[in-house]
Amino acid sequence: MRVPFIAGNWKMNLTHLEAIAFLEQFHAKFENKNECEIAICPPFTALRSVKTVLDEQNMDVALGAQNMFYEQSGAYTGEVSPLMLKALEAEYVILGHSERREVFKETNQMVNQKIKSAFTNGLKPILCIGETLDIRESGKEEDFVLGQLEQCLEGLEIKDMVQITVAYEPIWAIGTGKTATVEDANGMCRAIRDKLSQLYGSETADAVRIQYGGSVKPGNISELMAASDIDGALVGGASLKAEDFLAIVNY
Repeated sequence: MRVPFIAGNWKMNLTHLEAIAFLEQFHAKFENKNECEIAICPPFTALRSVKTVLDEQNMDVALGAQNMFYEQSGAYTGEVSPLMLKALEAEYVILGHSERREVFKETNQMVNQKIKSAFTNGLKPILCIGETLDIRESGKEEDFVLGQLEQCLEGLEIKDMVQITVAYEPIWAIGTGKTATVEDANGMCRAIRDKLSQLYGSETADAVRIQYGGSVKPGNISELMAASDIDGALVGGASLKAEDFLAIVNY
């Protein structure tokens, strides 16, 4: 049985002081009715503050980072290493988000290196994959997304796969207010699971959690979570308001 997993990706929002204020509001009404796993992924500058508040309030919420480099140390100005994230007791790290791919030109091969480094250093990756509107309208969205998946997972072993989360995020639905229909989202998540079964076997594929991301909000979370192959959500804008994120967690 896959435990539902909802993660908030704050992107480049909230200072460490604003993060503390968010958690104070969140904790005041925090109730995990669904007994799902929850993670918050703040900017690097707020990681320490968020972890401190989570510990002080004894909140059953994991800490995640939004990115990392694949080397443990070195002359990589502006980058953050997996060892730095582990020192802050981060558990998860988002890798391959479309904004990293589109704006910062990260390739599947680079994401693959990052995933391997995450596992080497005891971090659990949230691997993001998804297509643009042009690709969807061409009818090649499944080939594209499954190609991303296979290239990003190249060389990984079955023992690693049970620790990975795959987040399907159609790029055309991120921050646009548009959401893929539940049928479309679940269909792609099912195709991802089928591909994982081909690569790693059905038992492993059945254990991997697949999130949907793309304008997830309180009004659509229940319908998404009722789908057969959607195991959670990677939430962007709606995770920046404590009331909204609470409503999503308690779908």
